[in-house]
Amino acid sequence: MRVTVLMGGWSSERAVSLVSGAGVAEAARSLGHAGTELDMGAVPADGATLADRLLATRPDVVFNALHGTPGEDGTVQGLMDLLGLAYTHSGVTASAIAIDKALTKALLVPQGIRMPAGRVVTRAELFAADPLPRPYVLKPVNEGSSVGVAIVTADGNCSMPISPTAEGPWQHHAVLLAEPFIAGLELTVAVLEKPDTGEAEPLAVTELRPASGFYDYDAKYTEGLTTHVCPADLPSEVAEAARATAARAHGLLGCRGVSRADFRHDPARGADGLFLLEVNTQPGMTPLSLVPEQAAHRGLSYPMLVDRLIRLAAGARR
Repeated sequence: MRVTVLMGGWSSERAVSLVSGAGVAEAARSLGHAGTELDMGAVPADGATLADRLLATRPDVVFNALHGTPGEDGTVQGLMDLLGLAYTHSGVTASAIAIDKALTKALLVPQGIRMPAGRVVTRAELFAADPLPRPYVLKPVNEGSSVGVAIVTADGNCSMPISPTAEGPWQHHAVLLAEPFIAGLELTVAVLEKPDTGEAEPLAVTELRPASGFYDYDAKYTEGLTTHVCPADLPSEVAEAARATAARAHGLLGCRGVSRADFRHDPARGADGLFLLEVNTQPGMTPLSLVPEQAAHRGLSYPMLVDRLIRLAAGARR
């Protein structure tokens, strides 16, 4: 098949997307597909639009290797729907909901999925008073890869009170989500659909152990800063709950192809200490990424994973 790998873009995750895209394109070509790399963030000399550039490659499938907006929030998905192109990963609705952490809570919590209680706050509200008792977590409402996440602790690591002159995510985002900090473990579960039935299958549970601090953007994408324990050493009921929750969230959100669910787990509370944080509809495909690692744990090589996603997308088009 002719596979166009859409990559790059202009979000804060552009560099990671370029690495993901290069790996996907190489894998596609190794499988015999005609792989074309298209950097959405590169400005063509002829002024061609993204729609023009996509159509010029005449793809059977577009492999969406973008991260962040506008490749992860439904915008690019809507364009490809209008152009009539088959593409990997989730569609418009699932992408638009999952990138918005508050909207994700509004959909999943009423369905019985345990997530941390959260409150959306503006800069002005944050500067007036702490929105929650410390420690709590502040994060952008619609960013991925732990971009802009801060843990506000009782010892005043983010100033007491938080102020307009202090460095933090409030300097870069007008609206933030505040959530209570959950002590314990960082866990993640990849969900991959089966090619024959489309059933959402959770692959494994991985524990992420940062060398220092917490699992932020640098810890995710810098080799040696985080240890991946796959499968995680967990009580069977906790591991099963994580897998089941990830698969259920994938279905409730209407995700397609592959997704990754991120959790915090407080071991002192057993299975009741497991909280879903978010669902990522465009999980990374870099050498340090978690979906390829969990796929390998289940006997699916990187090229085989890429081929699965391509063929799932082609099948969805038919």
